[in-house]
Amino acid sequence: LGSGSLGANTTGSFNTAVGRLALTANTTASNNTAVGKSALAANTTGTTNVAMGTAALGANTTGDQNVAIGSEALDANTTATGNVAVGFRALTRNTTGGDNVAMGEAALEDNTTGTLNTAVGFRALATNITTNNCTALGYAALENSVAAHNTAVGTYALVANTTSAENVAVGYQALTTQTTGTRSVGIGAYALKVSNANDNTAVGCTALDANTT
Repeated sequence: LGSGSLGANTTGSFNTAVGRLALTANTTASNNTAVGKSALAANTTGTTNVAMGTAALGANTTGDQNVAIGSEALDANTTATGNVAVGFRALTRNTTGGDNVAMGEAALEDNTTGTLNTAVGFRALATNITTNNCTALGYAALENSVAAHNTAVGTYALVANTTSAENVAVGYQALTTQTTGTRSVGIGAYALKVSNANDNTAVGCTALDANTT
């Protein structure tokens, strides 16, 4: 339904296209669902994708088993598989990074090739580009990070982190100003709030909140 939807389809089956140019380039791929203007517009042979929203999965060509719900969600994805993006511009710049989950406006927005990341919340892991194996749950959690193997749970948890790796922050503003310290664990609101040191463990509200270096 819509001008140009499934316009190039030849042998693809069990596809659903609703919206102008939805699945317009699809030729042989099957089991795709595209709802919205230019949703899955470039898809040719990618299968079992779901795209709902303007330009959702718009650049996808051969990527399989992706879910994009929201305007520009997974918009730049081309060949990556197994991604889930829910929210405006969630995973919007992702090209070949697979097996990521982004839920929330601009979650994992800048990710291009990073894999196995989970971001839930507004701008969670927003600036991550190529890093793998990070988990951010909460408003702006790990928003500025490009480092690997970090876990942040809570509003502003590890929000200032850029290159610091292998940290765990659980709680409101836990490890919130850390940028370079590594291998620290902060559990509780404000735990290790201003720390940039390595190898610390703080458990409890305001635990080691004044620790710096």
